[in-house]
Amino acid sequence: MRPTRLQPLFSDIADLKGIGPRLKTLLTKLLDRPGEIKDARKIDLLWHFPSGIIDRSNRPKIKDLRPGELATFDAKVVSLKGPPARGKTRFSKAPTRAKLEDSTGVIDLIFFRSDPKYLQQQLPIGELRYIAGRPEQYGDHLQIPHPDHILTKAEFENFPTLEPVYPLTQGLTSKTLQKAMSQLIPAIPQLEEWQDPAWLKKQNWPDFQTALTSLHRPQIIEDIAADSPHRQRLAYDELLAKQLSLALVRQQLRMKKGRSIKGNGQIRDKILKALPFELTGAQARALDEIYQDLGSENRMLRLLQGDVGSGKTVIALLTAAAAIEAGFQTALMAPTEVLARQHIETLAPLCEQAGIRLGLLTGREKGRARKQLLLALKEGLIDCLVGTHALFQADVEFKNLGFAIIDEQHRFGVEQRLALQAKAGPDGAELLVMTATPIPRTLLMTNYGDMDVSKLDEKPPGRKPVTSRVIPIDRLEDVIQGLKRAIQEGAQAYWVCPLVESSEKIELAAAQERCAHLKQLFGDRIGLVHGQMKGPEKDEVMARFISGELPVLVATTVIEVGVNVPNASIMIIEHAERFGLSQLHQLRGRVGRGERQSSCLFLYTPPLGVTAKKRLETMRATEDGFLIAEEDLKLRGGGEMLGRRQSGERDFRVANVPNLSELILAANDDVKLIMHQDPKLKSERGKALRTLIYLFECDEAIKLFSAG
Repeated sequence: MRPTRLQPLFSDIADLKGIGPRLKTLLTKLLDRPGEIKDARKIDLLWHFPSGIIDRSNRPKIKDLRPGELATFDAKVVSLKGPPARGKTRFSKAPTRAKLEDSTGVIDLIFFRSDPKYLQQQLPIGELRYIAGRPEQYGDHLQIPHPDHILTKAEFENFPTLEPVYPLTQGLTSKTLQKAMSQLIPAIPQLEEWQDPAWLKKQNWPDFQTALTSLHRPQIIEDIAADSPHRQRLAYDELLAKQLSLALVRQQLRMKKGRSIKGNGQIRDKILKALPFELTGAQARALDEIYQDLGSENRMLRLLQGDVGSGKTVIALLTAAAAIEAGFQTALMAPTEVLARQHIETLAPLCEQAGIRLGLLTGREKGRARKQLLLALKEGLIDCLVGTHALFQADVEFKNLGFAIIDEQHRFGVEQRLALQAKAGPDGAELLVMTATPIPRTLLMTNYGDMDVSKLDEKPPGRKPVTSRVIPIDRLEDVIQGLKRAIQEGAQAYWVCPLVESSEKIELAAAQERCAHLKQLFGDRIGLVHGQMKGPEKDEVMARFISGELPVLVATTVIEVGVNVPNASIMIIEHAERFGLSQLHQLRGRVGRGERQSSCLFLYTPPLGVTAKKRLETMRATEDGFLIAEEDLKLRGGGEMLGRRQSGERDFRVANVPNLSELILAANDDVKLIMHQDPKLKSERGKALRTLIYLFECDEAIKLFSAG
């Protein structure tokens, strides 16, 4: 159970005064939450930090007000005159005017389409009011249209000199957010300190309550900076919570006995003989590590990370074969149907020669065919089942699942990983997770600290480097002419666009429009693939492209991972400045797989910002995915590195700070010490650390607490 003192923070945001159904909907849209939480809570609002500050320190008299300058002043309400009522309309188009005066002058406040009763309550005749706003010159006098704040003397006593400015969404005002925050800040509990006192003193960091309060009620503009002691303290709290929870889960896994899976090598030998290439040294090392894990008595949980084209699929097949040799079934789960079917096409010829019975299960398999497949699986007539999320549906039963492989691990959440392992019964399946997005070492600690890691940092022999060029969009005609020449010589090309349809708000190339444009130039031999297409449609287009019938495939990032067409040697990425480094690297990895010299053209719209320019320069300079991942971490921080926004795992909610790597390393050292001194978190600091884990909702570790 969550500690009692934390419970109020996790209650519904609608409990706050003034937050009705409409505002709750807007706040739920605005605030970042764990994926399984539908409605916004108070804690989600507390983690929503200011992005700027309004300085309200200018406190002039009325005669000293200047047009365009923010000011806060006090004056007496002299009059309030609204427009004459007309017909049935609630509010007139004519403004309501309030006249205010002090000892030095008079000023008008102007309100358009405002409720007269509300204004009478706000501005009672003869009362003193404190006004915050920006005066405007109107003829020969000043006025303030719709002041930012109208305050009583009592309200003004708590009015901040520096007013935080929060990121908003359409329909939500800063005033609404600040009113909600004013109720929340006093409710932040004073909690026992979970950080090491010596470390806090060395870093000059405040306690948790002070840090959070100072971010929402800044005294100086530096208080809200990403490198302020307040923000650094909270960022480190989140990183410590996450790493400690992973260490606790890892400790629990090591305590559970795994199953020893040792095959006789017969199926693997057949696969190796059928391969048209020799394994790289990195592949051989990774296989040895995985075979050792499978053969040991300990539970296996290993991450295989490899650069684009480094041969992860072969590793998956050979390790699956080891489990099949030992009498177990295996499962291979991919995040998309395109990738699942690509795996089947790649594996089928090798599996046929090795005698492995393959099956495919996606959302498209329905009716009688699906029933027959599930029956075969339950009776043990399928050795290896490849599929998407459909694999962990309730009616999918294995006869003897012993080994599970999850491809593109960062696209799945922890719950999905556990659901697949649970198909093996109470003992669970041994697990290998794979990613084609090389992950910086510091992020490995934070997101995969519960796993052992194998690394594929070599590419198979014979793969030629891809020539990369960065080209402004005004040279589009030259690009098209070059594409024409390449197609005449038998080449094939991908043309990637960031949107499916055009948007008036975002002037980016749309895949559908680019496809129509290219068809005018090249005829009907242009294919289009995007995520909104139905499976059979997508398959048909991909099949025509793979066969060579279509020389050009226009696509969105649906082809980012797993698509393998050796004859495709040209990759054109339109609006490349809009993509992240890892995504650009994945897209470039779709070419360079055949005998032709391959090229990748990054088309951009000038002028380039500093970050976008650095990104494209990095892509031109190197093909090393691990180096690119480190650069991506520097440019973007850890929040988006693993693409978790469209997946099951969350971004950092607090720890998106410039010095993320240094904080991760420090947290890693701290966790090692904690696990050595107090592995069950029974000490006074250990109990406080449990509160920290609840505060940041590290679910896996919380489940261990619940289990005792």
